[in-house]
Amino acid sequence: MTLAIIQALVSHWRAHWLQLLTLLTGIALATGLWSAVQAINSEARASYQRANDQLSFGQYDELHATSGNLTIDHYVSLRRAGWQVAAVLEGRWRHSGRNLQVMGVDMVAFPPLPALSRLEQSDTPPDPADMLTAPGRILVATELAQILAQASNLPPILSSDALPPDLVFTDIGVAEQLLDKKGQISRLVVLPEQPRAIPSLEQTAPDLTRVAASTRLDTAQLTESFHLNLSAFALLSFAVGLFIVHGTVGLAFAQRRAIIRTIRALGVPMRQIVWIILAELSLLALIGGGAGLVLGFLLAGALLPDVASTLRGLYGAPVEGQLSLQLHWVLAGLAMALFGTLLASSQALFRLARLPLLSSPGPQAWRGDDTATKRLALIGVFLIGLGIVSIFVADGLVAGFVLVAGILTGSALILPFLLLIAVTGLQKLQNGPVRQWVFADMQAQLPGLSLALMALMLALAANIGVGTMVSSFRLTFTGWLDQRLTSELYITAADEQQAQEIKKWLLPQVDAVLPIRSVELAHGSGPLFLYGVVNNPVYQENWPLIASVPGVWDQVMSGTAVLINEQLARRSSLWPGDQITLRPGHKLVIAGVYSDYGNPTGQAIVSMELLEDIAPNTEERRYGVRMPPDQASDVAERLRAEFDLPPQAVVHQADMKARSTEIFEDTFVVTSALNILTLGVAGFAILTSLLTLWTQRLPQIAPVWALGLTRAQLARFELTQSVLLASLTAALALPLGLVLAWTLLTVINVEAFGWRLPMYLFPSDWFYLFLLTLLAAVIAAAVPALRLLSIPPAELLRVFANER
Repeated sequence: MTLAIIQALVSHWRAHWLQLLTLLTGIALATGLWSAVQAINSEARASYQRANDQLSFGQYDELHATSGNLTIDHYVSLRRAGWQVAAVLEGRWRHSGRNLQVMGVDMVAFPPLPALSRLEQSDTPPDPADMLTAPGRILVATELAQILAQASNLPPILSSDALPPDLVFTDIGVAEQLLDKKGQISRLVVLPEQPRAIPSLEQTAPDLTRVAASTRLDTAQLTESFHLNLSAFALLSFAVGLFIVHGTVGLAFAQRRAIIRTIRALGVPMRQIVWIILAELSLLALIGGGAGLVLGFLLAGALLPDVASTLRGLYGAPVEGQLSLQLHWVLAGLAMALFGTLLASSQALFRLARLPLLSSPGPQAWRGDDTATKRLALIGVFLIGLGIVSIFVADGLVAGFVLVAGILTGSALILPFLLLIAVTGLQKLQNGPVRQWVFADMQAQLPGLSLALMALMLALAANIGVGTMVSSFRLTFTGWLDQRLTSELYITAADEQQAQEIKKWLLPQVDAVLPIRSVELAHGSGPLFLYGVVNNPVYQENWPLIASVPGVWDQVMSGTAVLINEQLARRSSLWPGDQITLRPGHKLVIAGVYSDYGNPTGQAIVSMELLEDIAPNTEERRYGVRMPPDQASDVAERLRAEFDLPPQAVVHQADMKARSTEIFEDTFVVTSALNILTLGVAGFAILTSLLTLWTQRLPQIAPVWALGLTRAQLARFELTQSVLLASLTAALALPLGLVLAWTLLTVINVEAFGWRLPMYLFPSDWFYLFLLTLLAAVIAAAVPALRLLSIPPAELLRVFANER
């Protein structure tokens, strides 16, 4: 008996194979977009964890110099006093067109590293003495080893798959040569086992500060906001895909009414029917989810290299550009497909379970009535209010996403009611029976198309909101770069002696030589980079302040005040007039807050004299050079020739801007791709809704055809209705998109990244998106219109012979 019931129910899909394809496509699209982002996030986090495990990142306390300069003398004095510490030298190194991170450690004192242990257990283990004796060895990832093998001036190269893709690991002596930092140390790692009777740090090295491992921000924490934003966008895409599933399942149940009525009349309990349909939907969810996982894997593989370069460029995160299949996100993708399908089908299943004996839902019963539309609108208003309230009663990024979810979900539920009002109003303005029938027919289609139009509105709002955010960011970022990068040339000398010679050589030829000196300090909010500036009008005229007190620069230059970046201000709730302690004995008033886009850490600016007092002998090897722009290239060439500087040591302002802009564009590659995909899914939702409604609309079309309207006229009306509904939806999506953009810029961005962006409007982008929407609507309606043109008159006449 059960087998016969299954065969009867499955016969529906044989007769409506296009509907089955639509259902599987909706599940696959929803699962594919979601799983692609989760695969990217999973791979990135796995890369962070591999780097932490193999190189012991963030596992030990560290010693930092308050002056920023750790030397061999510090190391020697601590070791002689009994402190068990290990030296580390790090820095950026450009080679073969790539920015690489060099990490050199004292191989004798540093704790055993899993990356080295794996190399020693290989078939051809290296001789440990080779790492310590000249010329040393460098250890890199396999891909990087192939690139560096072409260089003739490097020590022998060892490759290991246990290392991040852009890391060069070596002995500290080799790192000194690569980075040209003779006798320097970046940090000292405090080993876990220390002798009992050792002098305190204040006695041995009073100018060093101990930073606990638990207080430092690791890579996963720095990038968490990036991954959370991707997940939120993927969840939106997943929801848009589920609209297709919801609409298709509902219409399939409506079309099965005759089969269900017959089966129940034969004595089959409704509970058994519901369980069989539930098993059927679960099987379809797994099939569609499997296809979605394949789609997601291909999409993630295409996007991961751009994401990896973005994370490496913005955060220095050790992310590999290759995707590996991981069981947990495969299972999570299938679980999301199953959960989403059952969630989208829950309303239809609930209605089916409550049907009385020998009664089944007709098409209108599945669509609902005006009362249901009003009820949905009230729920939507409640959700919007709930989202707004959440931002006042809770803090953090989660509250921001609750606000966004409430606004988007609530607006989607209100959409059918607003469209009903608009179509009813337009119908009242029409003269003549044909025009009135067109709008009445459109009103009759609204319940069946409402879910697809909700998906379209959400996709348009996401495109407008995210597009406005990105474009506002791009415009702000470009102007900010013009303010920050005021020098025509940026120079990095090999050492301080050469720096002084370069400065002396430049002074008679240029307008100003501005030293760039900084030191890393420990602060309660995380790492704090303190910069010193000289008294030059370029700062007063160009530095981008977002909040300040009167006479801000006079106070800073006098050494009585400090400027801090927006990230530090928001993270620590410090604003002009408050005080900040940079180090013991140096508590300063905050005179201003400046924008610092793209920087995940805190930053502060003081006068150069005060920097020298806080951190004596801070390294001075970098300069910004002011001169007429047309002279920059000539001065750069003569500078390289005079001091034998490598090309990367003298950088033009335009090159820095181009590089920064390139990183910026790479940052939003995934966002732009998800925007396009989401809009495509919404267009597909409209197409599938129109196709599934096609057979149910014949009873409405046949009478007006019989009264004299031609099939060509009806096809034109079909296109007109689709375009008009899409236009109304786009008009309603515009204010929702702008609200979303404001929320992203003023709430989400502040919570996620620590800075707030001004909001700009881009009407030309809206017009372009509006044209895309109309094109999608025309394409979606073209198939039903073509079917209407080619439908045989006999099929239309057959409507009058049916009970419909």
